[in-house]
Amino acid sequence: MNSKLLNGNIWDTDPELFDIIKKEKARQASGLEMIASENFTSIPVLQCLSSCLHNKYSEGMPNQRYYGGNEFIDEIEIMAQKRSLEAYRLKEDEWGVNVQPYSGSPANFAVYTGVVEPHGRIMGLDLPDGGHLTHGFFTATKKISATSIFFESMPYKVDPKTGLIDYDKLAETARLFKPKLIIAGISCYSRCLDYKRFREIANENGAILMGDMAHISGLVAAGVIPSPFEYCDIVTTTTHKTLRGPRAGIIFFRKGLKTVNAKGEKIMYDFENKINQSVFPGLQGGPHNHAIAAIATAMKQATLPEFVEYQKQVIKNAQRLCEGLKSFGYDIATGGTDVHIVLVDMRNAGLSGARAERILELCSIACNKNTVPGDKSALNPSGIRLGTPALTTRGLKETDIDNVVKYIDRALKLAQEITKISGPKLADFNKIIETDDAIQKKINALKDEIENFSRTFPLPGYDNY
Repeated sequence: MNSKLLNGNIWDTDPELFDIIKKEKARQASGLEMIASENFTSIPVLQCLSSCLHNKYSEGMPNQRYYGGNEFIDEIEIMAQKRSLEAYRLKEDEWGVNVQPYSGSPANFAVYTGVVEPHGRIMGLDLPDGGHLTHGFFTATKKISATSIFFESMPYKVDPKTGLIDYDKLAETARLFKPKLIIAGISCYSRCLDYKRFREIANENGAILMGDMAHISGLVAAGVIPSPFEYCDIVTTTTHKTLRGPRAGIIFFRKGLKTVNAKGEKIMYDFENKINQSVFPGLQGGPHNHAIAAIATAMKQATLPEFVEYQKQVIKNAQRLCEGLKSFGYDIATGGTDVHIVLVDMRNAGLSGARAERILELCSIACNKNTVPGDKSALNPSGIRLGTPALTTRGLKETDIDNVVKYIDRALKLAQEITKISGPKLADFNKIIETDDAIQKKINALKDEIENFSRTFPLPGYDNY
């Protein structure tokens, strides 16, 4: 075998691909990353992801593998489990954790497969109201998520006026639907969840309560918002969003004594084997050991004082962003934020979510179009979702966010100007952007200004790519 293929650098062995990687690195450095689910991870995490651990197969659990040669892989996975519990201040005799899911969606599906069983009933926040696809999303004509295909799902909603979860209606619907599992989790909801109320509703219906803290897991680890662990039976999370680790997923589950019945008999939690066996061999093969090592080091970082200060700043920046946009006349769903997410309703600005997302992207601000309370279709959303984790990682503080708000406002006003020319169709909007020289000049001028601003902040990662 030619040793260059095995030991050469990618910039030598595949310069064509490496050139694209460099372009992406330049985009990240020069743009403002405001997608709420994204972040910039640390060099220790990146080093784990590109390590020799990627080479090893290790189907099964630590000390119960189906392959040999896993002595050190076992040590790493046990370390990741231990550190995950420590990061959230959990006792080993009360909580277990599986760190093998490839990401958050597989983690959620593993829980449903293990404890709900086929065609069992689940309830999650509706996608147009801020829930996640994996919480059971379906439309009037089609089952979208596999969760809704293999399980019977019933959404709960937010109040269309306040944008807040309607817990009374959730309780009422749960009494009729009688779910096996209720999901307390979000994908785009800017307020802290009332886990105690969720617990009361779950208890009333004999349901399992699962918290999906994928978006807020870093905030929970830092102790700056309420924790789902006080009230939930099972908690899933990704490890890359606010937690700032690798792209992976984990599942926490209660274990040990659940209750003592009227006869004095001890009733134990039975989640551990069901969930572990659902992950493997039920849904996955060999775990990604490089990612598990990256989880281990990310969880260590999550226990440090610096991490707590980072998460506090994430919230400060989100709230400053929120107030700044409100001062320019933009509507904010729920009126504010408790976390890292700001959901902006573009209807009073005369823009769709797609137009707002497009103009911001052209100006080097990355966000995503998103439904807002009252929207009828997830395919034509009226809002944009903004987040502050990535900007905060790069070192932006409140005064820097003030500049970001001004950039956003200028870009959206430019979108309004284009809309006056193009009319209501998105295709015509995009055509004006592509063909109008004066508009292109304005976009490029704002883009250059934003990129010059962005490049003054460091980007974590390797310097050469």
